[in-house]
Amino acid sequence: MTWAAETASGAPLPRIVTEQLTAEAFRPFGDVLEAEGAPDRLINQGLCGRFHDRARLDFGPDGRAGISLFKAEPRALPYRLEMLERHPDGSQAFVPMSLTSFLVITAEDKNGRPGTPRAFLTQPGQAINLLRGTWHGVLTPLEAPGLFAVFDRIGTSANLEEHWLDTPFEVTRG
Repeated sequence: MTWAAETASGAPLPRIVTEQLTAEAFRPFGDVLEAEGAPDRLINQGLCGRFHDRARLDFGPDGRAGISLFKAEPRALPYRLEMLERHPDGSQAFVPMSLTSFLVITAEDKNGRPGTPRAFLTQPGQAINLLRGTWHGVLTPLEAPGLFAVFDRIGTSANLEEHWLDTPFEVTRG
């Protein structure tokens, strides 16, 4: 898919440069899930390291935890960011089912709308948990197969808000 990296008036799109995904940089938006450093404890006769309770999962008062599988088409950088969404009633964890990287776009809330987006590139073996109400881009794998286990809220409420940007952003590799 080809698209112009400019606005309708011919001005260049505002640019977002990707950042490395680290727990510290991502903390305002959620959790980075990875098996780095020493495990919290050894289990299974000392043959398995458990990295315990690594995500702030939140399914709201009328929801329950669910596990779904998402299969998304791979995208490429530069990437045109046109829309952000959020889930006001529950957190959402994305765990890739292959050792590939993906693009994670987030934004702080500014009076009910997304603020300036930030873009993070995961390393193979990293997963993320988005906190309840966090503005984020759509699932954006950068490599096939684009298969993810997603842990999120199952419930009857409308748990999706979308915000289409007046001016898209161009996301480029840092």
